[in-house]
Amino acid sequence: MWEIQTPRPVKLIVGILAADTRCLDAARADILEIFGQADLLSPAYPFDMTEYYKDQTGAGILRQFVSIERPIDPGQLADIKHKTNQMEKNMAGRLNTPFPRPVNLDPGYIEPSKLVLASTKNFAHRVYIGSGIWAEVTLTYNKGLWQVYPYTFPDFKSGRYNDFLSEVREKLVHQLRQGN
Repeated sequence: MWEIQTPRPVKLIVGILAADTRCLDAARADILEIFGQADLLSPAYPFDMTEYYKDQTGAGILRQFVSIERPIDPGQLADIKHKTNQMEKNMAGRLNTPFPRPVNLDPGYIEPSKLVLASTKNFAHRVYIGSGIWAEVTLTYNKGLWQVYPYTFPDFKSGRYNDFLSEVREKLVHQLRQGN
């Protein structure tokens, strides 16, 4: 008989795409209210490697990541994606911008060997995780380096987030060693 393994806790991160700093601040505040205290915040990067969200979010999109302090069960990712979708809708109604989607929230998690992101869209490289949500391994961590795939988003491929993602990974490794 095969033994089913219980997954180890992972680090929840939420990527924010925001129309401006006001929207970014509002999104970050909502994330902390819903998911708990942050232990790490990335810098705010320009989101300038694609114009995919320009019609929804504007031309000067900012990207920031929030790492939530308390590790989670990776099986929660689909539910978390539903929460972030609802948060986006709520913010669109209250932020009063000319854009239909002033904030885009991309939840995912980091475990020692990879970054996984959730999506509402299916593609060949994504796996269905339930409740209308798919997940993909966006990056893997091997021998001290983040490695990309042909489908990895251009901004992740650029390596600009690698230092932050490594910091989150190290925080998780420390927490797992401490039994947190």
